[in-house]
Amino acid sequence: MHIVDCRKGRISIQGQGRSWTLLRPADLESLWAALGEDDFGEDERVPYWTELWPASLALAQWLYEQRAALQGALCMDMGCGLGLTAMIGALLGARVLAFDYEPEALRYARKNMNLNFKDAPRPAQERPSLLWTVMDWRRPAIAKKRARRIWAGDIMYERRFVEPVAAFLDYALASDGTVWIAEPGRNIYKEFHARMLDAGWSVSCVKNTGAPSFTPEKTMVSVQIWELRRI
Repeated sequence: MHIVDCRKGRISIQGQGRSWTLLRPADLESLWAALGEDDFGEDERVPYWTELWPASLALAQWLYEQRAALQGALCMDMGCGLGLTAMIGALLGARVLAFDYEPEALRYARKNMNLNFKDAPRPAQERPSLLWTVMDWRRPAIAKKRARRIWAGDIMYERRFVEPVAAFLDYALASDGTVWIAEPGRNIYKEFHARMLDAGWSVSCVKNTGAPSFTPEKTMVSVQIWELRRI
C-alpha cells in the first residue's frame, strides 16, 4: 500500500486494487500544539491516532496476504485509530471487533467505514462485519479467549504498555489463535518480546518489509511483522 496524498483533514491511500480515504480532525503536529498540561497525565491524551503510521500500512498488506486465514474468523484490531486495518480485515471476510481507548478515534473510524464502504459492490446485508467500540486493554470488556486473530500496528511505544498488553492477549486470544504485531523497531518492543517468551509464547518474525512514513518526504521505514502463539 502507498500514500497518495496526506493533508491535515484527510489521508488518501492506494492498495489492494482500490483507493482508501481516511478522514481525520487534523494532523498530529497541529493537534499537539493545542494540547494542555491536563493531556499529559498518567493516561496521556496525545492524539497519535490521527496519523497513519508506517506499521499500519505494512500490517494492512500482511492482512491481505493472510486473507485465507481471516475468512469468517472472529478478529480484534487493537488500537484501531482511523480504522484502516480493521476495514481491510472486514473486507477480506473477517468478523472484526475494532477498539481504541480514544472515543474521538472511534468517531472518525466510523466515518471512514461509511465513506469507504458506501460504494461497495455488494448488497447491504453482505456489508463487511465490523464493530467499533471504546475499550481499555487494561479492562477487557469482551468474552475470554474468543478471538482467533488479533492484530495491532506500532502499539509498543511506552514501557507501561508491556504488562497490560501481554495480559490482554492472554485473556482475549483463543487457545489456537494467532497475534500479528507490526513493529518499526522500537526498543520497548524488545522488552515485550522477552516478556512473551518468558510467559511461554512463541514469537517469530514472519516478514520484514518497508512502508512509507506519513511525512511529506514519504521516507521508507523498516517494519517487522511478528507472529505470536501460545506453545
